[in-house]
Amino acid sequence: MKLQRQKKIIDLVEEFEIETQEELAQRLQEAGYAATQSTISRDIRELNLQKNANGRGKLVYTSAQERGNDTDGRNFRVFREAFVSVDVSQNILVIRTASGMAMAAAAVLDELKWEEVLGCIAGDDTIMCVVKDAQSSSLVMDRLQSLLEETK
Repeated sequence: MKLQRQKKIIDLVEEFEIETQEELAQRLQEAGYAATQSTISRDIRELNLQKNANGRGKLVYTSAQERGNDTDGRNFRVFREAFVSVDVSQNILVIRTASGMAMAAAAVLDELKWEEVLGCIAGDDTIMCVVKDAQSSSLVMDRLQSLLEETK
């Protein structure tokens, strides 16, 4: 039940601009999930939900997926430490990592949910990242470079 409730919480904060725990509790109840304030508070911590400005000045809960580059900094350190090099061929990026680190680095890329990235496949020390088109490859390369610079 906990996993289902937490999945629903993620869905709700991604769908609605939820400002308070009370509002989240109400939306959960409307969706058929009964939860106490302390349970919701614990879920918020476990799901790493944070309040961020929504562009109109309101602070609303956001998930790690919505935050993109604001995702847990430890994950970016993992990516930076794993990263060795990147090459591009048309719409495919080949990212080299330290041995045994490709899956962890690919997970960080997947977590970013960049719309240009169709998916990543990871081996031991190589990630194949498929991008929508050749033009998007340079954009993704620039974002990767920014990601690497931000985590230094």
